[in-house]
Amino acid sequence: MLKHRVIPALLLREGGLVKTQKFSKHKYIGDPINAIRIFNEKEVDELVLLDIDATRKGREPDYDLIEGVAGECFMPLGYGGGIASVDQARRIFSAGVEKVVLQTSALTNPRLVTDIAERFGSQSVVVSIDVKRDWLGRYRLWSSATGRIVTRDWLETLTGLVAAGAGEVLLNAVDRDGVQAGYDLRLIKMAAESVDVPLIALGGAGKLSDFGQAIEAGASAVAAGSFFVMQGTHRAVLITYPEYADLERSLR
Repeated sequence: MLKHRVIPALLLREGGLVKTQKFSKHKYIGDPINAIRIFNEKEVDELVLLDIDATRKGREPDYDLIEGVAGECFMPLGYGGGIASVDQARRIFSAGVEKVVLQTSALTNPRLVTDIAERFGSQSVVVSIDVKRDWLGRYRLWSSATGRIVTRDWLETLTGLVAAGAGEVLLNAVDRDGVQAGYDLRLIKMAAESVDVPLIALGGAGKLSDFGQAIEAGASAVAAGSFFVMQGTHRAVLITYPEYADLERSLR
């Protein structure tokens, strides 16, 4: 078993999988069930599925789709998108999902993080923090639902949500999304030094050595999208996962 989890992060839109670059340029990847079956065969550590339209369009999670995905998934599964109540989280857990990923609802109602953690355990609650650099290069909190910078300190927000009960953090560098130029190591280091819960780094993986660098910077686990679903300079769709031995070497 690997010392650190290596997690495919899949983006769901209108029932299909897409991949983005810097949260735009959506490219269709395929059917989520087919992708999960491939990852099952590759014996993936864990999987995260994020519905990027649910909150933006003001709709609830697609429970039928979630149940279908969870039924096919042999590895621990986290789901995010459209979760705004404890009852919605309960329905998702009942479908077979191990973790809920909260962003917009956590930012607007931190009490929801506490309520879900108190009922289901903090290990089941992941807060998703998106960070984007402004024109001066400063880190700013970003809302994926509105596509805008949020006028509050990103690090204070992160530590506050962990204090509220989140058992894990998914930290995504918006400027690195889909670019495959490496993780934002400074961002990871700042976050890791500020919280005492597992930190999953997302955004920028382009080669195996990037995983090791993110871990050295302080991440507990690494996640990626393009690295697992696109190959080559033309970004051809090819769902894959490295061999265990290769991952082991990269994470030493």
